[in-house]
Amino acid sequence: MEFLDLRIIDIIDILLVAFLLYYLYRLIKGTVAINIFIGIVIIIAISEVTKLLQMELLSKILGGFLGVGMFALIVVFQQEIRKFLLMLGSTNLNARKRFFKQFRLLSKEAGITTNIQAIMSACQSMSRKNMGALIVIQRNNSLDFVKNTGDEMNIEINKPIIESIFYKNSPLHDGAMIIENNTITATRVILPVSNGRNIPLRFGLRHRAAVGISEKTDAVCIVVSEENGQISYLKDGEFVLFNEIDDLAKQLENDLS
Repeated sequence: MEFLDLRIIDIIDILLVAFLLYYLYRLIKGTVAINIFIGIVIIIAISEVTKLLQMELLSKILGGFLGVGMFALIVVFQQEIRKFLLMLGSTNLNARKRFFKQFRLLSKEAGITTNIQAIMSACQSMSRKNMGALIVIQRNNSLDFVKNTGDEMNIEINKPIIESIFYKNSPLHDGAMIIENNTITATRVILPVSNGRNIPLRFGLRHRAAVGISEKTDAVCIVVSEENGQISYLKDGEFVLFNEIDDLAKQLENDLS
């Protein structure tokens, strides 16, 4: 049987295709891109059917359309392709870090240095006061392309500083705060806003900005709603559910490790 002639390289081939399909699913899940993708698959299927039925005219038309399909895909899926490459790069980097940590080849300084408890405490306090806040925590991808839209800082993280920055009468409260390791490196940062249709209408520009930056980079975001004090956590362009603030702290610790 041909099935028994399956080679190891064939298994690797199948696994690689499954890997790419998984990331493709994560990429377009919940977006209008899924409808475009389905449309392209339908066109390819019709093209193959026309070839089998020897419908030469229609086959040539569809073949010509698919011939320039790669350029069309780059234009249509420009943002998705960028996100896909960022996801792949971030995944590979994280995998390398975990591999070397097993052999203790990374320095101890590679561990978590961010004062997570100070951030959680500040968010809880701002939540009780309905004080709006948007905190972006850098991981592997550089955030320099958005940092230069705000005010450069170099302040060690602590609860009073975070609260004072987002105090409604503070000149620094509008925009996002960027945190790198245990340092606040920028405030009043303007972030790219997501146009995703899967974002609930009750969420405003802060949440859309958090979705936008977490789509384009591997940064994680914490948003405190000014309307109801709700604390949201975003990663990879999606809202991460948690029940208690302690659960959020553990999730953040895991994502930064």
